Amino acid sequence: MTFTRRATVAVPVGKVTIGGGRTIVVQSMITEETRNVDACVRQILALHDVGCEIVRITTPTMAEARCLEEIRAKVREAGAEVPLVADVHHQGSPIAVEVAKHVDKVRINPGLFVFRKRVQRTVEYSPQEHAEELAAIEQELVPVIDACKENDTAMRIGVNHGSLAERMLVTHGDTPEGMVESALEYIRICEKHDFRRIIVSLKASRVPIMLAANRLFSSKSDYPLHLGVTEAGDGDYARVKSTAGIGTLLAEGIGDTIRVSLAEDPINEIPVCYDILQALGIRRSKTEFIACPSCGRTKFDLPTVFAKVKSATGHLSGLDIAVMGCIVNGPGEMADADYGYVGQAGGKIALYRKHEVVKNNIPQENGVQELIALLKADGAWIEPS
Repeated sequence: MTFTRRATVAVPVGKVTIGGGRTIVVQSMITEETRNVDACVRQILALHDVGCEIVRITTPTMAEARCLEEIRAKVREAGAEVPLVADVHHQGSPIAVEVAKHVDKVRINPGLFVFRKRVQRTVEYSPQEHAEELAAIEQELVPVIDACKENDTAMRIGVNHGSLAERMLVTHGDTPEGMVESALEYIRICEKHDFRRIIVSLKASRVPIMLAANRLFSSKSDYPLHLGVTEAGDGDYARVKSTAGIGTLLAEGIGDTIRVSLAEDPINEIPVCYDILQALGIRRSKTEFIACPSCGRTKFDLPTVFAKVKSATGHLSGLDIAVMGCIVNGPGEMADADYGYVGQAGGKIALYRKHEVVKNNIPQENGVQELIALLKADGAWIEPS
């Protein structure tokens, strides 16, 4: 079964295309200080080596923006064509214009791009005040649009639930509707000036808000979406939280590029992204393992045996391998596995190809070796790198 993807426009970001039915793209963000050029280059290359397809770099000031030309040159000298994204912060127009020359995508936050100090206002904005704010946004955004056009640079309109402009909070409340309208205001200005190389993100630290905002935006626009649960934290819960948000939307056909945001080394984000995509059957990057949870019928130490099978065959991308504890339910519950490793009485195991027994009564201590031999005989084995 495959999920029906939401139809979106295709947006080139360097040598990668986001949306338009293309493969969902995995990305992350480095944590090195941008002025430390060599450290940034090392971290970008390390992320690229583990499968990161787009890398973002923070550029809070013009000093960091001016480092990006050298960073990109050194990354390319190292043979990596990974697209780079500049993350622009407060009062971002001059910085965004500069970085558009040196990166493949500029990320701006509508809540901070034209900065207004919050005054805890509760009075509704008048139509004239709305118009004045939109005029100020347009004045700041047009130079960035022009720079992006001139340099074939994409723009991510990156809305964060926690940094909505006060005008949005007063008008729409602390809601998904406010997040979506924040993005749409910027899109309307971009389109007015004939710029459509746009990607949108609507992130929140609370999964229900993130889900609602992305669903609402998907009903109103066909620009590609960058999915993520921001400030998810670390450890198991951060991974579960990110999977709940990103995976739910992907299963609904929403989303074109993803980032799992962890308070850890960004290298750790990439396996989680690929695990989400693999679990949904969207991208296969390693062996898919099926294993029973174990019970009193299990004929061997299933956790230990399962670990041995995974260690030996986990590099075989595209295969489904089942490890089942007993002959009673194992063969049926293996479903559509390509190969099965099933416990039998008397310290023996059986090997299956699909639903057919290939070999019975194999001593457990020889099971992994025999499984590898079967894979080799079928031409399904490759040596691990």
